[in-house]
Amino acid sequence: MKTSLFVVAAVLLAGTAAHSADIYQPEPVPYEAPEVQVTEASGWYLRGDAGYDFNKLRGAEYFQGSNSNLVDFDDADLKNSFTLGAGVGYQINNYLRTDLTFDYMFKSDFDGSTSGTCGSPLVPCTSSDVAAMRAYTLMANAYVDIGSYGMVTPYVGAGIGGAYVQWDNLKNTACADDGSGCDGEVKHSGRGDWRFAYQLMAGASIDVTCNVKADVGYRFRHTLGGDMFGYNSNGGPGYDKGFYSHEAHVGARYLFGACAEPVAAYEPPPQPLVYK
Repeated sequence: MKTSLFVVAAVLLAGTAAHSADIYQPEPVPYEAPEVQVTEASGWYLRGDAGYDFNKLRGAEYFQGSNSNLVDFDDADLKNSFTLGAGVGYQINNYLRTDLTFDYMFKSDFDGSTSGTCGSPLVPCTSSDVAAMRAYTLMANAYVDIGSYGMVTPYVGAGIGGAYVQWDNLKNTACADDGSGCDGEVKHSGRGDWRFAYQLMAGASIDVTCNVKADVGYRFRHTLGGDMFGYNSNGGPGYDKGFYSHEAHVGARYLFGACAEPVAAYEPPPQPLVYK
């Protein structure tokens, strides 16, 4: 009797094991976080800047007595000045951007001196010359953003364009070297013209908000020479030889659409478990 019970139990256990083997055991599906789609910074921006220029005049020259005698000024000094600028640009990607800027350089005073003759009879004399200059520049620029370090992104850049330089009237006063007297003041009409200009920049952008960046930088600009003043009283016209500007500036950039949230990539729903 016991033997029969053991046989029946063994048969039942074997059947149960065989039935269990037929059930499909799905492999565990690991959970994966949704993939965030990374997009490069790009888009239009506006900029505004204010700066202080340390100017260096490369020299000045004028015709003395006739149009065949072109002589240099003995001294030619251009004072420092302030600058305001604005522009529109485009951020191409995380590393490259470009913009078009317009800058106005406020009045920069000019002091110079020349040597010649004056009085009657003619005696050696030295002239003092005073004037002022203003400039408008229109530049196309390109920048390389070197990489972000927290909130700071250093950059370098370069630009080319043109500058309209406008000189005020030049006032000339000649005095005898022996101290015997001075001639009356002579005014030479100021002139203006367009010149070629180029510039080099370096600085850093600082994140203020998601779409506003502060900008602190240095700019070197070379403006070529051109017309300075006209003819009067047997002197002129005159020309400046161009000038250098070393500028320290601060500003801000406003980026359109920079606050948009990144869009998560589509993740299909998991397939249901299938049992045999």
